[in-house]
Formats: sequence, structure tokens, C-alpha cells
Amino acid sequence: HVQLVESGGGSVPAGGSLTLSCTASGNNCCNFCMGWIRVGLNNEREGVARIDSDGTARYADAVTGRFTISKDNANNVLYLHMSNLKPEDTAKYYCGADPLSQVCQGGYFYYGQGTQVTVS
Repeated sequence: HVQLVESGGGSVPAGGSLTLSCTASGNNCCNFCMGWIRVGLNNEREGVARIDSDGTARYADAVTGRFTISKDNANNVLYLHMSNLKPEDTAKYYCGADPLSQVCQGGYFYYGQGTQVTVS
């Protein structure tokens, strides 16, 4: 079982930046696939970024060039640095983990409670 706790959300003006954090804990944590998804105002769910156990990162087209995913393996913390934020980035952001996969396959078994990001 993996526990995930997100932090770092908030309200920012368009063009601003935020960094989200996800602290992970649990058995055999955390050398496996992890990533971020978001759920927007219309409850649409979108994969944002994911990182494999070897550090390979992939991004949704909507955030490429603006968001960066990274991982502190020593402290089991996943980050999402977001810059040049746009109103359409407004959503609740969730950290996800797939302990069964070294290479992310697109889904996660565990999620955190989410953190709200509002861009005005």
C-alpha cells in the first residue's frame, strides 16, 4: 500500500508559477511509476505528467514546455513545477502511483487527496 499526500496548491494570476509536492510513503516506496492528473471544473480528468522509475518524463500536450515533473528519490517526494499558468490549468491536481510498473502505463493504483490550483 502507498500513501500519497499533496501540497502546494493555491490561487495565482495567469502567467504565474506554482510547485506542487507529493510526499509518498509505504511498502517498497517509491522506485516505480508516479505522476500527476487533474480534474477540471467540468469533472474532466486529464493526465498531466508522469515519470518512470528511471526518470523518463512524459507530458500532456497542453502542458509541454510549461510544466516539469521531478522526483526526489532520497526523500520520496514527487514535484510538479508549473509555470506560465493559464486559466484552463484550473483544476484539482492529484498525485498518483503505480507500484507494479517501472514504466508508466497510463493509470495509477493509488492517489492522494488532491490539491486545488486556481488560475485567474
